[in-house]
Amino acid sequence: MDETIIAGLKIVFEIFIIWGLLYKFMLFIRGTRVVPLLRGVVVLIILFCATDIFNFEVVHWILTKLFTISVIGFLILFQPEIRRGLSKIGQNYLFDIFSPVIEEGVVSSVSQSIVTLAQKRIGALIAFERSVGLKTYVETGVRLEGVVTPELVNTIFAPLGPLHDGGVIVGSGRVVAAGCLFPLTQNDDLERSFGTRHRAALGLSEDTDAVVVVVSEETGKISIAQAGKLIRDFEGKDFRFVLKNILQQQEQKKKRVFYKWRQKK
Repeated sequence: MDETIIAGLKIVFEIFIIWGLLYKFMLFIRGTRVVPLLRGVVVLIILFCATDIFNFEVVHWILTKLFTISVIGFLILFQPEIRRGLSKIGQNYLFDIFSPVIEEGVVSSVSQSIVTLAQKRIGALIAFERSVGLKTYVETGVRLEGVVTPELVNTIFAPLGPLHDGGVIVGSGRVVAAGCLFPLTQNDDLERSFGTRHRAALGLSEDTDAVVVVVSEETGKISIAQAGKLIRDFEGKDFRFVLKNILQQQEQKKKRVFYKWRQKK
């Protein structure tokens, strides 16, 4: 193939990669506190170019030093956003197929308990661990390592109980810990009606790939947080169906990959 054509295809390919990265970046920062910062950076860049064109040496020197300091400040101020972005890179399809599958019996037991708690308007917060480990949050609570049963979950969230206000982490087919503290979401556009449980569920789903279930004490409604988004106002039957589908997606992916591999053989 002619070298000119190869060079042209290479340039087109690079342009697609750059636009793809920019698109993903814009989706990631949308609705976050990074957006106002970028506006300020654009203003500073325009000012920097203007001082260079009109030869304003003093202002140009000040802006040069300011840019150097701002890089360090950016890393410190937006460390949570940077960590979250790097975490999402590791949560892609390739790594997801190697993560443990949540057993159907575990999903059924938790669903049964959640529906019971919702009917009694007892608040609850349960996170299902997936490919991203939740050890950091396990250490903030009380380790249980108990078999997942509706009775255990109901007991944990019983009113006035010592672990009632914290979150429960379910992983490897067991109740790993209870009374755990989850990070609150940084999203400022949420409704004021959202309580601490809903904000904690969103925060954990933003930082990890965990699926988090919330029961509201005020309304008895069930919500599911995943990938920084909240699906709200479920009732019993619909909730069981949606939760099972979300948690079984991994198993379906693995089956598809294995099937394609067998087809090639």
